[in-house]
Amino acid sequence: MGVMQVAAAAVFDRRGRVLITQRAAGAHQGGLWEFPGGKLEPGESAREALQRELREEVGIHITHARPLIRVRHDYPERAVLLDVWRVEGFTGKAHGREGQPLRWVALADLAAFDFPAANRPILRAVSLPDRYLITPEPAETVDFLPRLAEALARGVRLVQLRSKQLGEREYVRLARQAVALCHAHRARLLLNGAPALARDSGADGVHLDSPRLWASTVRPDLDLVGASCHDARELAQAAAIDADFALLSPVAATTSHPQALPLGWARFRALSDAAPLPVYALGGMALRDLETAWAHGAQGIAAIRGLWEG
Repeated sequence: MGVMQVAAAAVFDRRGRVLITQRAAGAHQGGLWEFPGGKLEPGESAREALQRELREEVGIHITHARPLIRVRHDYPERAVLLDVWRVEGFTGKAHGREGQPLRWVALADLAAFDFPAANRPILRAVSLPDRYLITPEPAETVDFLPRLAEALARGVRLVQLRSKQLGEREYVRLARQAVALCHAHRARLLLNGAPALARDSGADGVHLDSPRLWASTVRPDLDLVGASCHDARELAQAAAIDADFALLSPVAATTSHPQALPLGWARFRALSDAAPLPVYALGGMALRDLETAWAHGAQGIAAIRGLWEG
């Protein structure tokens, strides 16, 4: 069975809504909603196909876009490889040039629409930010909450509260304060700990380290679940428990784990392309690495110092 290559777009308007269109009733996966796009023609790049498809389907011209996620999905009748881009700049007014219904939808409302199974990782990717802050050890950090507030003011919208030194009671107390601070900035907070602690503190979800990932047989009953991964087996386990995203590390050498052999960007790309979920690059990352990360299939970057220090 050959693989059909498809370019698709998550097109955002100035209000942060995303464009979706409905497939014709007689088409493959007819009646379902999707992100606009279409299959590549011979000799076309994904970006070229996307420009052509958006012009032909919805009458807009891309002015600013970047890679978002690549998804392979095997249906019984065909296999597809979706090369998905995030479009945040365009000219023209979107309309169904082929008579297809379309909607501008708030991210929180996407769950009300039925999408093909291949679109599930895309739905997660469009709802996740491009940077993921892992906090330094709170017990060793002066003015922890004020400095967290500074990071949130710089645009961080996803935070992992991680501590190896605080006792459980202290950790939950700090988590409740951090949750309130994050929510005031419209950010989400995950706890690196037992799922029960995340529920007790009001956190948005949990981040599973490697031991907790392997100990999990089902997805924790929380809104958002991340997982730390280092190889293809752990990425497969994260997908098997239906995690929303994964961290893959170390991409580059780090001072915190000098003994770990870096993956490098080529290996990161191969592993993230094979994973059916968004993947953040971790290990030696800073804001200057964002475009490189996007170009190699990453959702974005995850970092401690690179995002905490500004």
